[in-house]
Amino acid sequence: MNIVNKLTLRHLRLNKRRTLVTILGVIISVAMIIAVASLGVSFLDLMKRQSIATEGEWHVQYHNVNKAQLNVIEADEATKKLVISKDLGYAPLEGSQNDNKPYLYIKSYNEKGFEQFPIELMEGRFPQAKNELIISEEIASNAKVDYKVGDSITLQVGERITTGDDESENYDLNQNESLRKMNDRMEERLQNQTTQEYTVVGIIKRPEWEPAQAPGYTAISYFDENLMSAGDKVTATVVLKKMDNSLYAHAKELAKNNHIEKIVYNNSLLRYSGVTSNSDLRTMLFSLSAIIMTIIMVGSIALIYNAFAISVSERARHLGMLASVGATKRQKRNSVYFEGFVIGIISIPLGIIFGLAGIAITFVCINPLIQGVLGVSEKLTVTITPSTILITCLVSMLTIFISTYIPARKASKISAIDAIRQTQDVKLTRKAVKTSKFVRKVFGMEAEIGLKNLKRNKRRYQATVFSLVISIILFLSIAFFTSMMQKSIELSSSGLNYDILVQMELDTEEETAELVNSITALPNVTDANYIQSLEANSLIDRAFIADELKETLKEDESILKDGKYPYYIQISALDDINLKAYAEKAGADYDQLIDLDEPAAIVINQNRYEDYETRKNVETKAIYLEKGDQIDLNYTDWDTEEETSMEPIKIAALTEELPLGITPSYLGNLNIVVSDQVFKTLVTDSMKKNMRDSLYLSSSDPLALQYSIEEMKENNIYINNVYKNRQGEEQMVLLMSVFTYGFIALITLISVANIFNTISTSISLRKREFAMLKSMGMTPKGFRKMINYESIFYGIKSLLYGLPISILAMYLIYRSMMNSFTFGFSLPWLSILFVILAVFLIVSAAMLYSSSKVKKENIIDALKQENI
Repeated sequence: MNIVNKLTLRHLRLNKRRTLVTILGVIISVAMIIAVASLGVSFLDLMKRQSIATEGEWHVQYHNVNKAQLNVIEADEATKKLVISKDLGYAPLEGSQNDNKPYLYIKSYNEKGFEQFPIELMEGRFPQAKNELIISEEIASNAKVDYKVGDSITLQVGERITTGDDESENYDLNQNESLRKMNDRMEERLQNQTTQEYTVVGIIKRPEWEPAQAPGYTAISYFDENLMSAGDKVTATVVLKKMDNSLYAHAKELAKNNHIEKIVYNNSLLRYSGVTSNSDLRTMLFSLSAIIMTIIMVGSIALIYNAFAISVSERARHLGMLASVGATKRQKRNSVYFEGFVIGIISIPLGIIFGLAGIAITFVCINPLIQGVLGVSEKLTVTITPSTILITCLVSMLTIFISTYIPARKASKISAIDAIRQTQDVKLTRKAVKTSKFVRKVFGMEAEIGLKNLKRNKRRYQATVFSLVISIILFLSIAFFTSMMQKSIELSSSGLNYDILVQMELDTEEETAELVNSITALPNVTDANYIQSLEANSLIDRAFIADELKETLKEDESILKDGKYPYYIQISALDDINLKAYAEKAGADYDQLIDLDEPAAIVINQNRYEDYETRKNVETKAIYLEKGDQIDLNYTDWDTEEETSMEPIKIAALTEELPLGITPSYLGNLNIVVSDQVFKTLVTDSMKKNMRDSLYLSSSDPLALQYSIEEMKENNIYINNVYKNRQGEEQMVLLMSVFTYGFIALITLISVANIFNTISTSISLRKREFAMLKSMGMTPKGFRKMINYESIFYGIKSLLYGLPISILAMYLIYRSMMNSFTFGFSLPWLSILFVILAVFLIVSAAMLYSSSKVKKENIIDALKQENI
């Protein structure tokens, strides 16, 4: 080790406080990088494990393949494992006590299927022959049919089809189709039934992939591929050796060459593995990753750069003395690089350890929340990959190098005389410290002195403002990015805000009300909304229709009627309690909504849909009418196609809020909400046949609630349990929220540390300056005022630079999101207001904290002090 490096180490040891502050800054930076990287990897790992736990581990499925096609798939070089399965059909479950689930649904797997799909054995063993069967535990607990391991059963297995009057209109039904039953009359039957003998060899848990509305309890047999005939049709499920974007083209080519008609991809597992067929989505992810990594690096560089810049400023006299005894520019520059190397050797391992520990503690805290609220079976665990550690080390080293580059160049250029005299940071020309008379006249002499101090110490002032600007950009960009990610999840989801839908067709309002009261009184019901609805239409002037509809009219105006666009209107009526709550959210006057003389409605002014040409998820305004405008309504009879004019509706409010049960409408559709009283005046007796009565429920245990409703033995109701669909969407929203708040917490931490570090060091280096002012008669009150004004100047200057740059960064993030989504750009005003208040609060706190230490300094000692 050469003498310059030894002197550098000695300087670091002697200036323990400055060294520790710099090390702390780098540790925070490294911890943030590793935390963000491991956070993303861990979330993806959780979602992959959860997808495997619910849907099984597979990548591609080929449907309706024969033996020859199956052999080609098995021999394909991309195939790692092959699962063969066959849907054998439905068999009546004799003695079932659940009228809505009268069947056994029988499926067969080869041996690999029991490994790759989530089939949890509770008792017995898996089947090993085609006449052996494992059955769901719910056959005993829900259907009240008690089969034991070892029982022999005879089943009539067939296919479910509808029973329409015209045989050509009948079609096959699957597990996703609930039992076709209305008014105590079956609207489906089984065909092509064959007698099958089975022995029960095991009991399994209800499979996660069994839909809640499925009419058949799951039973699984064994598929023996050796007994497969040339004409048999099966499903080939493939686990691939390698996952990348080429698998889509490969699967399509294999299917085309072998005349396989249907391919299904495990999109959730592939997406969480970083594989997607959507090039726009891939572009969006890459561009967003680049933007976020750039933001993180800039924030880290700002923090570490300030630490090294201030360190060089403190070492100026020391470096000047080295120059005076013959140190070259290269040696002085390498001295700063060596300091960065030493800091990095200590800080990078510690940063990685603290970052991973912080994430691990976070996961321990949120795992009960995730599992309790969403019923996720898997836990969040810290996933560490070699690439994550390597990228963190490389980014951290690059960050330290960039942070030391400018201070190192500056150090190499310091002349011996200037360094010893310490004149390089202070500008004393008249022009450099000139201030406006307005400042002194309005704010007083203390403000003028404070502003002159900032101008005199221009580099330290610029370093502090730079730190503040970077902190503002970091916080606003990350807050905007995470809000955009949440928005994208909402847009790509179905918009379901309920767990169970119960549709009713009862004869009288009294019977309906009694049933609604009975269901809402059941255990596990957390929220309920009874909605009566009717479909109508309205002709809207083309000037007020959605922007996307205006674009379609440029190509084809034939859809217009009398120069107006036909909108489909969904009229929904809420009861008084739910309407009052909804009116308050929507900003509508409840009294206006129940006024029968002048009917009024709340208009849900939002459309969400997927554009199938561009494959983008779009959110747009449904209509451009205003509060107080009128909507003319017409009703079309489905049977006679006769059109009847309805009473016009006045708009009481326009909102994007959705009541429980109502989902976002598609382009050209409009949801309006009215009171129960107004609905009755709008709907005539002839319209009631097309009116729908729906009860939407939220539940703490949707499956148990569904069974409770089914046990009521009501014939004229239809139950749709959408909890599983909604659960997956909520999982993504919650995980994104955790990611959001964790990310923002890290950004806030690095920003606050950056500001405190820069300001406290800047104040510490000005001890002689403050002592001089006190020696000239500045009172403690005047000193405090001067510090306060300096805080204000720092805050104003940083906001003038930070806010415009942040808005530009936010717009770039928004544009990158538009590769896969379409919605309006809006500034996060709440976050901007928070930043404005936080900047002044943090700057003031840092200034007051630092100046409180300076106040305790003895004036004589401070005047004698030298920055070494």
